[in-house]
Amino acid sequence: MLIPFYRQLAKSLTAGPVVVATVVSTRGSVPREVGARMMIDAEGRSHGTIGGGAGEAKVIEAAKTLLTTGNKQLVEIDLSGAPDRDTQGVCGGQMQVWLERWSGKEAIALAQQILAHLEAGQSVTLVTPFEQERSPYLEAIRGPDPRSSFSELLHPPPTLLIIGAGHCGIQLAKVADLIGFQVMVQDQREEWANRQHYPQAARIFTTSIATALTELAQHTQLYAALLTRGYQYDLEALSALLKREIPCTYIGMIGSQKRVRKVKRTMEQAGFTAEQLRSLHAPIGLSIGALTPEEIAVSIAAELIQVRRSERIKE
Repeated sequence: MLIPFYRQLAKSLTAGPVVVATVVSTRGSVPREVGARMMIDAEGRSHGTIGGGAGEAKVIEAAKTLLTTGNKQLVEIDLSGAPDRDTQGVCGGQMQVWLERWSGKEAIALAQQILAHLEAGQSVTLVTPFEQERSPYLEAIRGPDPRSSFSELLHPPPTLLIIGAGHCGIQLAKVADLIGFQVMVQDQREEWANRQHYPQAARIFTTSIATALTELAQHTQLYAALLTRGYQYDLEALSALLKREIPCTYIGMIGSQKRVRKVKRTMEQAGFTAEQLRSLHAPIGLSIGALTPEEIAVSIAAELIQVRRSERIKE
């Protein structure tokens, strides 16, 4: 979850130096992937995880020393379980974790710059040089020598736009935030679309759906959940979403089979093709017998995960 991580990093840096530990290579079976990260702040507190257990404890101890010395370090974590070696687990693989101390105004500015890109739905490449005298920086094009640096394309989290700020939307925002989506809400009823109901939301739109989507035009991974209070609102939202220049990764619509058929029929009469409507997930969510708003939120979140993971497999 990159946005919470860099938000915490920027905050922690105001209190002192922070060590960022990043998994830069793996082999065999390991608990985390390349790019997994955690931080150890000036008070020795850790945020995030690179897999837990003895391996993570080893990294934290090394990071506490590095907070003082500032000397970059590559930590080897052996999870082979071999009896003749000092191993940190029995998963079967090995991990290399790079420890880098971030400190000062330049580091704060870099963390804030990364945040600005990610919150705007833009990917950005972070380069971490392995040389002691060089600091991390952003690269417009991935070109550094991989032998002398770790270059990582940081993707923004997918954005879930909840259209319709009712009871199901309130519960869905909680679950979607928990599974790593950047949550946004659109509903022209300010008594529903507000911070009290949606403290997780990065943005709340009380304008029309068309106006809201113009502000999200650059978001490349937009998921939309139509949880509106009526048929006419579904039509308005679907029309705007299907006309979007960058196609939505996911569009789901709540409602009965009868309502779904009526919406699709009306959309086809308005000129939208069956192919355009075929990607609509309706009724929304995986079929798990959900009844309450909380259960419906879980079923929708499960479908979001299913779509998100299948998109990663395509990549």
